[in-house]
Amino acid sequence: MAGCAFMSRLSPLVRGQFCCKLSSARMRVHAFSSAVTCSQQHKVEGTSALTGKVDRFGGVTVNLAEIGLPADISENSFSRLLQDSLVQWKAEGKVAVWLRVPMSLSRCAAAASVHGFTFHHTKSDYVMLALWMGEGESRLPGFATHQVGVAGAVVDESTGKVLAVQDKNKTKNAWKFPGGLSDPGENIGATAVREVFEETGVRSEFRSLLSIRQQHNHPGAFGMSDMYIICRLSPLTYDINFCTQECLRCEWLDLSELAKTSSTTPITTRIARLLLHGLEQGFDKVDLTMEELPAVYSGMFYQLYHRQLPATLKP
Repeated sequence: MAGCAFMSRLSPLVRGQFCCKLSSARMRVHAFSSAVTCSQQHKVEGTSALTGKVDRFGGVTVNLAEIGLPADISENSFSRLLQDSLVQWKAEGKVAVWLRVPMSLSRCAAAASVHGFTFHHTKSDYVMLALWMGEGESRLPGFATHQVGVAGAVVDESTGKVLAVQDKNKTKNAWKFPGGLSDPGENIGATAVREVFEETGVRSEFRSLLSIRQQHNHPGAFGMSDMYIICRLSPLTYDINFCTQECLRCEWLDLSELAKTSSTTPITTRIARLLLHGLEQGFDKVDLTMEELPAVYSGMFYQLYHRQLPATLKP
């Protein structure tokens, strides 16, 4: 209001000159703002290539969540940027491109598909696309397609008994060893100990690996492959407090009875016989024990499961 009163007291000539200067100033501000916007757009759209990490196989991996793309970048802008990048990577002799697209930039996946990218795998917060640019058919590895199930055969060597359960969600009430799926990054021994405790309330410790079953087109793994591993455990406690949501029954059973009963699965019968052999002849005859060794990747280790070497052959 004060500004309006001030303007009304000016003479028409002065008021006209003042308005012209104000209008000119506004035009300069608008022009500067437009130039900044154009400069920012040019910075995004004029970039010669996306930045990524080059691997030892001649490929490059680009994580769109880490390279500073505008949150509102359009499909067309990203498509042009990707096209420039592909030209540069091809000239550099790159054979493959991995494009990690976060959910917030999912429209970039559609843009990438126009350039030949295909879905490789997806996680909860991103999708990974891939493009083979080398000669001949694609040599890119497929996504990991296995799930790992682990069971624990908890053997009480003093009584010859083993901990067994009957699952609640099975069509047949068969005795089996308690177990479940291994979590990502979890060692199989830790999975066996954890699953036994969660299902039965019995605490135990890992002793060895006993068997591995491989099955493909598994109906419980979305048609993928399944690895089922049974470990030998020793009990630390004996009182049973089983999970009623997962189990119908849980008991300490004689291994000799479990090896003969028809109320079990073929794999459980065979492992029961194997455990009986271990009790009679020594578990060194059946165990695959674990040894942790340094990996070729600096600072990393792996677990190797194998039969123990005779003392005379050990380093």
